[in-house]
Amino acid sequence: MRVAMYVRVSTTGQVEAQTIEQQLERLQAHIEKEDWILSTEHIYRDDGYSGAQLNRPGLDSLRDRAALAEFDVVLVTAPDRLSRNYVHQMLLLEELTQQGVSVEFLERPMSDDPHDRLLLQIRSAVAEYERTLITERMRRGRLRKIRAGQLVPWPVPPYGYRANPENPRDPNGIRLDEAEAVIVAEMFDWYLEPGVTLYQVAKRLSELGIPTPRGKPRWHPSTVGKILRNPIYKGITYANRLRNVPSRRRKSALSPVGMGQTKKCRPEEEWIPLPMPAVVSEEVFGRVQEKLNQNRQTASRNNKVYNYLLRGRVSCGHCRLSAGARTMKAKYHYYICNGRHATIQARRGQRCPARFMPGTQLDALVWQDVCQVVTRPALIAQALERAHGGHWLPQELQARLRNLKKAAQHLARQQERLLEAYLAEVVQLPEFERKHQELSQKQAALEQQAAQLQATAEQRAALLETFPAIETFCQQVQPVLAQATFAQRRQLVELLIDRVIVTDEEVEIRYVIPTQPEGPHTPFMHLRTNYR
Repeated sequence: MRVAMYVRVSTTGQVEAQTIEQQLERLQAHIEKEDWILSTEHIYRDDGYSGAQLNRPGLDSLRDRAALAEFDVVLVTAPDRLSRNYVHQMLLLEELTQQGVSVEFLERPMSDDPHDRLLLQIRSAVAEYERTLITERMRRGRLRKIRAGQLVPWPVPPYGYRANPENPRDPNGIRLDEAEAVIVAEMFDWYLEPGVTLYQVAKRLSELGIPTPRGKPRWHPSTVGKILRNPIYKGITYANRLRNVPSRRRKSALSPVGMGQTKKCRPEEEWIPLPMPAVVSEEVFGRVQEKLNQNRQTASRNNKVYNYLLRGRVSCGHCRLSAGARTMKAKYHYYICNGRHATIQARRGQRCPARFMPGTQLDALVWQDVCQVVTRPALIAQALERAHGGHWLPQELQARLRNLKKAAQHLARQQERLLEAYLAEVVQLPEFERKHQELSQKQAALEQQAAQLQATAEQRAALLETFPAIETFCQQVQPVLAQATFAQRRQLVELLIDRVIVTDEEVEIRYVIPTQPEGPHTPFMHLRTNYR
């Protein structure tokens, strides 16, 4: 029998203690005892990877090779080495079983017996509970040490500081890096010079050839801003200041919400202050904060000297980034893709090929289209009819509905085959009841998901009934279109337009339509007139 081994440890301490080698020795002895065939290329190991994650190089390689039928059985010391998450364990076991590969655990050999399956589930739940308990204990212990002044809140010191190599988390070992601290002090002084911005400080650092905190050659204004806002440089740092929340930021208005997590500030009373060596005085730090706040209010993106009807609504069709507004020689107005900026170009490795977008012509074109949509409610009625038919629903939702339907049909066929096997006395009653219950649970779960998706579809289809309110809104707006001031036109654009996407000579306008009687008094994004 062809066999593969999988071993894992989650911490560098375990790696140094050779526990992974101990796992290998135990597994090798068992393979020799069973007289199985083991190839060295089928020894998969993950050193220092958490069992709470599926994203592990050794495990990924194991799953890829299993799909190619390169071995018949996977040998693991214990279920928690495979994963500490019960759902992940079930996913891996089902995936490998469907590919004709069995999984055996050295500490507790498993079979298809219901008692063994139940025991595996219990052990998986206990392992997941232990992982959660260990994580919570470590968090609370870390906070206790920080409050006692025995631990710094970051594993890597900020720019300008160095830690004791033998004990990097010891607050008493934190000292200034003289070379970097001088650069930080210069950054504070440069920024306080009249008319200097974050971009100019970043440009000066790049021209001097000073590497960034990550060793890159080019500085970004956001990196400079983070350093200038960090209170550690005035002699104090805060622990327990940030917490992880699901990411809701977008790289651009045309990109989906980012995966993973982002940071959000906790209430100030929960912060834990820790004294640190200062780089600048509190007076200098305070003056820099005042200028940062002032420059934020007077930044070019907030400049209202020139009227841009589509400010903040234009995106580039080439690189999907936003396009900012700029006026040249006080009379030429353009929307310019942010992908043409040197800093973004350096970060992305290429420059956007989009040309400057004439601002005056683009504003006029979009305003003309807005007037046409508002004065012709029939266009909105057609859009609502398409919504009622379900044609406008996102492709992802339609694909999910199709997949659920296919899965339900597959389970129904399995139920039929199971009943036929029972009637033919191929399957005994206890096995039939167990299998029937498993399939019924899966069918119930699918029905619940389908009901949720159907409710979403019906909610969107119900938009057809809102047309009278939309028609009333259009009738209210039509009389003021011809005499509308810039402020009124801008308000209407903010209300009706989601994005204006410009690709060379092509302009795509994505609308949002008010579907409530209060119309312009409530933010909304209920229906678009473009369909993909």
